[in-house]
Amino acid sequence: MIYLTIISLYLIVLIGIGVVKSRKIKSQSDFALAGRSLTPWILVGTMLATWIGTGSILGNAGKTYEIGMAALMLPLGSILGIALLTRIAGKVRNVNKFTVPEIIGDRYGSIARNLSVFALVSAYMVIVSYQYNAGGAVIYTVFSNQIQSPLFTIETATIIAAIFIISYTMLAGLLSVAFTDAANGILMTVSLIIAFPILWIKAGGLNGMQIAFEALDKSSNMQFFSVFSTFDIINFCLPPFLLVLGDANMYQRFSASKNHQSATKATIILIFVVLIIELLIIASSWVASSLIVDDEVGKYILIYAAYDLLPAILGAMMLATIVGIIISTADSFLLIPANTLIKDIYLTYINRNVSEKKIVRLSRILVLILGIIAYVVSIGFSKSAGFFERALYAYTIYGVSITPTLLAALFWKKSTKEGAVSSILSGIIITFLWKDFPILWEWLLGEHYRSLDEVLPAILVSSFVLFIVSIFTQKKESAIK
Repeated sequence: MIYLTIISLYLIVLIGIGVVKSRKIKSQSDFALAGRSLTPWILVGTMLATWIGTGSILGNAGKTYEIGMAALMLPLGSILGIALLTRIAGKVRNVNKFTVPEIIGDRYGSIARNLSVFALVSAYMVIVSYQYNAGGAVIYTVFSNQIQSPLFTIETATIIAAIFIISYTMLAGLLSVAFTDAANGILMTVSLIIAFPILWIKAGGLNGMQIAFEALDKSSNMQFFSVFSTFDIINFCLPPFLLVLGDANMYQRFSASKNHQSATKATIILIFVVLIIELLIIASSWVASSLIVDDEVGKYILIYAAYDLLPAILGAMMLATIVGIIISTADSFLLIPANTLIKDIYLTYINRNVSEKKIVRLSRILVLILGIIAYVVSIGFSKSAGFFERALYAYTIYGVSITPTLLAALFWKKSTKEGAVSSILSGIIITFLWKDFPILWEWLLGEHYRSLDEVLPAILVSSFVLFIVSIFTQKKESAIK
């Protein structure tokens, strides 16, 4: 009963924060950018809780259950990406734009802008979809373990999670999201720091884990090297690197900061915080995987570890943390495409003179519509791919199509609109068609095709096309000052 009580109380607190903050929403800037008022520490909290979502808490954790210690390499891509963001954050704050497609459109025109909207919405709907599945998994696990005859199926639990996430995001936009994200970030950090040594003691340290993995015929789970091939490292690390480097959530937070110094400072702090949290998630999952032998629950390793291996109070706090992190990621990835469609489609092509009150109302309607679309996507993906695979696919859609063009808009004076459009299109096409035309790719790449996911060929082609087409279509254009 304690699990239900603590999780329920935590959700009530989140709703309460949303209700209070919703009263301050008067304009699109308030809804989308929190009135440009976020301090460095609030920025760190909201960026942390947004980035550390289901892709980490269930995706990386589930992968850790499969491969063991070698999973400690998985955060490499995101850490390198965040490190590079420290050179970008201040400039984005000074650009004074609401959305990533707006930055691209200002530099390259409407076609590039519209294509980037399509890529962003497509990628983010996939990301939101598996947040629903993750939230449903937590709800189902808690209820099925608390009640002998579960009140609902995991499918129903997923619907409950989706309804809560959509409702919460509609309430108060970034203003409430930022503050609840900060709370989730603190709770997540505290619970993981306390949980890891407990799990370590239960597992019997390295010796106990070694014995357990040998008994499970998983001796390789104690190895760090010689588990991943070079292509594995590329497949696993390149997508999050490309996503975080151009992630609209990060750029939105930069724009919402008080000034460019706050944006840069928050990003520097974020490097170390994300590294600590990611390693704690993987290390805790690695230790827990020596204690949980059921492969069916492997992808939910942290959920079951919280419920079965930790003291009740701490386990309940951990589950509340997982729920909070799922919500923090989902609401951000719902908010961004809604704001993007308002700013880059509605206000650009349909009605430029709409009132601020109507914009806020339309933003909330779009959150609802996009939330429903994401749920439909979650149904399609639920049986065909795990959390880790879906995360990498979504990151790739965004990273290969938008990130090269976005960085060129900010830093490369010689890039052209023709190059940008060609780059976005080529990234989208290769990503979507990679697995559908194996005969073509095998003919081009031979045996290497089977070892490669779509991310490396897509980013190489996208970047090459951007460079070559821009060189041959040179005009008097300049990077954003």
